[in-house]
Amino acid sequence: MPVITPAAVASRRYWIEEIKRLSGNFGADSDRIDAVLSQEIADQGHGSLLDHLRLCSDIPEAYSHDSSEEKLYSKYTDALLSHAFRSIGLRSLILRERGDAADVEAFAPGYSFVADAKAFRLSRTAKNQKDFKVQAMDGWKRGKPYAMVVCPIYQLPTRSSQIYEQASTRNVCIFTYPHLAVLSTFALTTTPARSAALLQVIFESVRMLNPSKDASAYWLAVNRAMLSFDASIGPLWDIEKRASVEALVIAKDLALEFLAAEREVIMRLSHDEALAELLRIKNIESRIRTIRAVADTGLMDVV
Repeated sequence: MPVITPAAVASRRYWIEEIKRLSGNFGADSDRIDAVLSQEIADQGHGSLLDHLRLCSDIPEAYSHDSSEEKLYSKYTDALLSHAFRSIGLRSLILRERGDAADVEAFAPGYSFVADAKAFRLSRTAKNQKDFKVQAMDGWKRGKPYAMVVCPIYQLPTRSSQIYEQASTRNVCIFTYPHLAVLSTFALTTTPARSAALLQVIFESVRMLNPSKDASAYWLAVNRAMLSFDASIGPLWDIEKRASVEALVIAKDLALEFLAAEREVIMRLSHDEALAELLRIKNIESRIRTIRAVADTGLMDVV
């Protein structure tokens, strides 16, 4: 039986359209996104939070580059991150600063940290180390001991990357939405205090790493820190590993569905040269090939 239900996919479609239809009043819409998300999680429970965490990591293809929808989507992932931290017993707030600052702060009884949520289009091909903001997050700690960047699991480098060297050198935890979902459910099945303690263990496992570009070494440390913390983590891990594979399929289907519809609109235009030019500008075929090529990384299998 699939982990991600049809209702979760329907909710994903709703949120894509809800963000798209909001007005251009950016500050007010950011607050509204947080308020609506809060109410939904309060009404529907922990399952709603999990659905969002599992399906949020790709920017919808329906949003134009650098559009108000794309910027508001970033605020949606910030709000989601803050709610996830609250679910594991932390106090968390979304920062409204502009420019050189993290987006989220979180406070546990014995430690605190700053965090940032990352999301990328499936069709985006040119990602580099600066996209993950690891070095920037180190500078945005503002005296806090830890920092975290939560990323799409299927967009992270799987072999060698400077982001892992930067993470271990600068004490910045690179995390994923499936890993965060495991933490959130662990808090529900045990206690929030237990989950908050595990999060500090994860931070410390990153801090103690020898600097290296090796993706396997990094994820071996993080994954083992989680799986060895409590025997009940294993079953939760298996569920989120399955969910991450399902989420990738759903994300690809939704993206391809939109691009196919957009291509059909273009192809129904009458002028051949206009058709060719529009296809070139939209770069639909290349985006489709990129989306089809995205695959599960297997990072959660590094144990």
